[in-house]
Amino acid sequence: MKIKIRAGKIRFSLAVPIGMAGLAIRAIPESEFAKMRENMSKPYDQMITKEAALILFEECKEILKENKGLEAVHVEARDGTFVSIEL
Repeated sequence: MKIKIRAGKIRFSLAVPIGMAGLAIRAIPESEFAKMRENMSKPYDQMITKEAALILFEECKEILKENKGLEAVHVEARDGTFVSIEL
């Protein structure tokens, strides 16, 4: 996965192996999941957990690998800010 960000004079590019995304999910503190749950309506707030995120990632990992090169996010703001996430 490639993450590219350009904002003014700042250019940031980061290559992240898909296998490391599971480690990144595990590193997110539980307090962040609690903040996300606060913004969700009642029946769905129970689904936002670290375990659920890991299960979703594990189920989608092969699909992400099959679609290597697909640009999942492409955002360009009027001020020139650019964000791209490519699988």
